[in-house]
Amino acid sequence: MAPRDETGWISTFLEAQAAELDSARNTQLAYGRDLTDVMGWLARRGKAFATATREDVEAYLMSCEAAGLSKATRARRLSSIRQLYRFAHAEGWRADNPALRIRGPGATQRLPQTLSHDEVDRLLEAARAKGRSPAERLRNRALLELLYATGMRVSELVELPVAAVRGDPKMILVRGKGGKERMVPLSPPARAALAEWLAHRDAEEEALRKAGKPAGRHLFAGPGRGGHLTRQHFHLLIKDIAVLAGVDPAKVTPHTLRHAFATHLLAGGADLRVIQTLLGHADVATTEIYTHVLDDHLKSLVLEHHPLARPKGKA
Repeated sequence: MAPRDETGWISTFLEAQAAELDSARNTQLAYGRDLTDVMGWLARRGKAFATATREDVEAYLMSCEAAGLSKATRARRLSSIRQLYRFAHAEGWRADNPALRIRGPGATQRLPQTLSHDEVDRLLEAARAKGRSPAERLRNRALLELLYATGMRVSELVELPVAAVRGDPKMILVRGKGGKERMVPLSPPARAALAEWLAHRDAEEEALRKAGKPAGRHLFAGPGRGGHLTRQHFHLLIKDIAVLAGVDPAKVTPHTLRHAFATHLLAGGADLRVIQTLLGHADVATTEIYTHVLDDHLKSLVLEHHPLARPKGKA
């Protein structure tokens, strides 16, 4: 039986999303905001989720365009409406999904910026030299080696518990969006960097224990409330490493190293589904964007090296 009021439609849908799909909190909040906006728009016209037609949904999307909302925002709102009605249809609240066949605004697809193998090598080498002390240099090397070896999100990296990397593991457990867990492999260079950092970190922890101070639970400790290195600090750090490496800092972020991880794996012949699992993507369509990045790279290689692409008269 359908809820009696509109807020009941939204809250029941969101509860089901959280329970069945383990949706991340930010995703839940976005659905809630979008559907609350739709609810208000319908109510002002004497309509409701239970009675809205395809024409009503199309009119709502046109009003969003008239209000100057971006294609990406309008595409997300249409997705939220579709998801709600898909759930309502499955629950028997409606006999149809009025948003099913509505075409989206076609948000422009932005290809992720990535880095070449040479640029990554230079960043990893520069990380060894960046730092005011041997401890900082060991930490910085471990940070970058882990990030490139695993493709972790920056939040996953800085919040990594030290317990996850004990015992020289070849794979580590990462807790990602929505609390979903996945296993990611460590490369030999990452394991070596990690072992050196752990040896130093453990020696410092032992000194803290002797001084009566509690041991930290994170691999990369920091003074913030979370007790770990912050994303903002690491963002600034990787920019400094880029400058030292002679790589344009404007194109270097923690996320571009994640993109490099995926793009280089794909170029090396890795299966797209494997990369999806390693990145923690819920939908393979999110991972497929890297095939477009690779296509652009291959196209530039052809234009640069193919004999027919060279100007006439040049060997």
